[in-house]
Amino acid sequence: MFPAAVGVVDCTHVRIQKPSQFGDECINRKRFASINVQWPGSTHDSRIWKRSNICAVMRPNAEQALLLADEGYGIERCLMTPYRIPNTPQEIRYNNLLKKERACIGQVKQRFSILQYKTQVKLTNILKLIVCCIILHNIAKTLGDPDFELEEVQLNNEINNPVEQNADDDFNNIKRIGMRRREEIAHLIFQQGNLKVILGRHFAERN
Repeated sequence: MFPAAVGVVDCTHVRIQKPSQFGDECINRKRFASINVQWPGSTHDSRIWKRSNICAVMRPNAEQALLLADEGYGIERCLMTPYRIPNTPQEIRYNNLLKKERACIGQVKQRFSILQYKTQVKLTNILKLIVCCIILHNIAKTLGDPDFELEEVQLNNEINNPVEQNADDDFNNIKRIGMRRREEIAHLIFQQGNLKVILGRHFAERN
């Protein structure tokens, strides 16, 4: 398990029919109509995060809990993202664990194929449909139903948005603090992995 992680934040897209009213607001960067599980259309991941209620809740409680995200988000103390170019065994192990924990978004879309293709339901019901799929997926995991392989499903529908750049001093300070915490967590994950290897060898030798 990823230390202190309580959830995953992601902006996967669900295809929809273009609404007749305000339809252009739902056009994403791939130029098709979609509902982002966090926001419609082409709004950037990091901007969605900064404006969200969950961000306002998580930031004051960063010491107790954090969320996992991809590179489309800016790293901060309550939001862990992967190393863009991992150079050490410690960074590689961190990235692998983060990727594994974040796989739940792709698993939801693999379990419920209606989320992979153009959704033929009323626009007013699409968000309810997405929430229901996530709830049912969590129930399935609780009951021990096997997860799905993710080879055919990309977590972001192959829409890769690099994090928005911001020269603001507060932003840069938040980023520095987040990177420092990432180093601490990566070290902890690496040490835990080494301990498991040592214990595994110990029990193998005893048996």
